Amino acid sequence: MTGSRRPRVFPKFTTDGGMNRDLRVAVIGTGHLGRIHAKLLRQVAGAELLAVCDPNAAACQRVADDHDARACTDVTQCIDDIDAAVIAAPTDCHAAIATELIEAGKHVLVEKPLAISASDANRLAMLATHRGVVMQVGHVERFNPAFTSLGDYGNDVKYVEATRASRFPGRCLDVGVVMDLMIHDIDLVLAFTDAPVRSIHASGLSVVSSHEDIAEVRLEFECGLVANLKASRISPTPARDMVVYSPAGFAQIDFGKPALATVAVSDSISQRDFRLEASTDDPLSFADDLFSEHLQCDVQELEPRNAILDELHDFVVSIQSGSDPVVHGAAGARAVTVAECILDEIARRDWYGSAASEECGAHAMVRQRITRRRAAA
Repeated sequence: MTGSRRPRVFPKFTTDGGMNRDLRVAVIGTGHLGRIHAKLLRQVAGAELLAVCDPNAAACQRVADDHDARACTDVTQCIDDIDAAVIAAPTDCHAAIATELIEAGKHVLVEKPLAISASDANRLAMLATHRGVVMQVGHVERFNPAFTSLGDYGNDVKYVEATRASRFPGRCLDVGVVMDLMIHDIDLVLAFTDAPVRSIHASGLSVVSSHEDIAEVRLEFECGLVANLKASRISPTPARDMVVYSPAGFAQIDFGKPALATVAVSDSISQRDFRLEASTDDPLSFADDLFSEHLQCDVQELEPRNAILDELHDFVVSIQSGSDPVVHGAAGARAVTVAECILDEIARRDWYGSAASEECGAHAMVRQRITRRRAAA
């Protein structure tokens, strides 16, 4: 995988006056994720939840009271008193809120996706770099122990399959399933390579919302990596699975449990010296020998962790140490850029091989097929 992990240390935040104190943080947005961030920030060494901010005054006051924080209906009411902010507002508000905070010299953790458009996402990443502030993006699966335990199986990855599905959430409906769910797997695939995307083939359909609710994509990269991703937010059965193939073998990730099953390949297979016909005269009974000698299976028992809490720790450490967070602004912008290209491909998808615009894209009209019954003899 690209990048490396730092040791976790928690020095105190230092003011311009040289006084040591905790980092003063505001949470912007008191919806589902905002409430989680506000609760978990109380557990982060070196951080103090100073304020929560939401235009819904009643909801904001409730969260503030729960965590002994200041309630604000506008970020301007606390911006001079904070060092950093977690932005958990609706996606279409991310760009404006983050711009205001970064221009004021504040560090930001922006929930995924970084912005609703690639142009805004890239502008925010460049602005954070120019202003010298930390920008972290909330791609929380990067902290999932099933992903962080990949080791060599995450190096020089050549093929990825991922399925991410949920029941209808009833929230995050300002974006479709690509920006809501699939973007997690887009970010994880991009963590495997710095190579540019060579081609994208995608399709998706709106079923119950105004955006696509199901989607699939095939990504091909200049380095040879191929990724097939599927996402649905109208699935009766939840799924958060990924299979990764690399020279080390292949790994099956269950992000939900979490669990990691790996299969290590023998030297004869990795070096392409293995010949089935030379290894056995009875292929039907070869399965046991294959998995004992050439494809060694291992299932790792992983301790569940609170990935959002780990993400918040990483944010604070990055500010205190002056180093990049695991998911920095450029990585978040890259994920949005690829997601936007996927949405463009979905919009162009022709379902019936005609030029009719109503038969293209996620909102394609389903043709009424007429069948004639053969008259009874």
